[in-house]
Amino acid sequence: MVTVVGVRFKKAGKIYYFDPVDIDIREDDFVVVETARGIEFGQVVVGPKQVPEEDIVNPLKPVIRVATEEDKKQHTENKMKEKETLEICMEKIQNHNLDMNLVDVEYTFDNNKVIFYFTADGRVDFRELVKDLASVFKTRIELRQIGVRDEAKMLGGIGPCGRSLCCATWLGDFEPVSIKMAKDQDLSLNPAKISGICGRLFCCLKYEHDIYAHILQKIPDIGATVLTPDGKGVVVGVNVLLELVKVKISNLDDNDEEIQTYSLYDITKTKEIGAENEQGLSEGLEFELKELDEIQ
Repeated sequence: MVTVVGVRFKKAGKIYYFDPVDIDIREDDFVVVETARGIEFGQVVVGPKQVPEEDIVNPLKPVIRVATEEDKKQHTENKMKEKETLEICMEKIQNHNLDMNLVDVEYTFDNNKVIFYFTADGRVDFRELVKDLASVFKTRIELRQIGVRDEAKMLGGIGPCGRSLCCATWLGDFEPVSIKMAKDQDLSLNPAKISGICGRLFCCLKYEHDIYAHILQKIPDIGATVLTPDGKGVVVGVNVLLELVKVKISNLDDNDEEIQTYSLYDITKTKEIGAENEQGLSEGLEFELKELDEIQ
């Protein structure tokens, strides 16, 4: 086991582990740490704790010190400079007539590098822009192209739910989201209704998907034949979260049909194939046999 502290450099940013060495560090302390890109200023969001060695990305960088008042002042000054730098860079982009959208600017704590984040539809030749910016700021310049999800995270905003974007307030990492998650949750597949302001599928589709997937393993498919307390029937609808199943039951006495709702635990799946399914399977089998005949 290794003792670490978790440090975050941006609001809702990814948490990185650092070696606290012998420094007395507490949660919410501001610290100065050594990173792969230089000296950085961050906030401790996970206090000292023991983690398995396999969870560590070696080499584990050390915490240099708990931030002093001078460090905090330096960090504040860097943030103020970023606003001015952003405006200058936007002007330079227009002068060079580049098809790119500047999103954010970030100074490293020691001012050894300025990082410009931008979005673009394709590749951008910004070599002349870098030379121009280097001559103005007299430091190392890095232009980093980001995706639309990262852009939304940096800029923030209000989602269709009326709340601040998850990615900009608390979601540290983006997780893969697929259209299958929307299907499993029986949501409209209209892109306008299941996409966020970034134009990608809602991150929140992932939140409940595991419980949907777990219940769907137990719920019979629509069209399946099941046994109910009132007899045999065919599933015509399901409510996944409430674990309810709508079943169409045929009354043999008067050839009448009725639809009843049952709990998932009050019905039993059968291996019998419904009339419609049986017909579909036989047609599929005939088609496969015909294909085999043509091949032979």
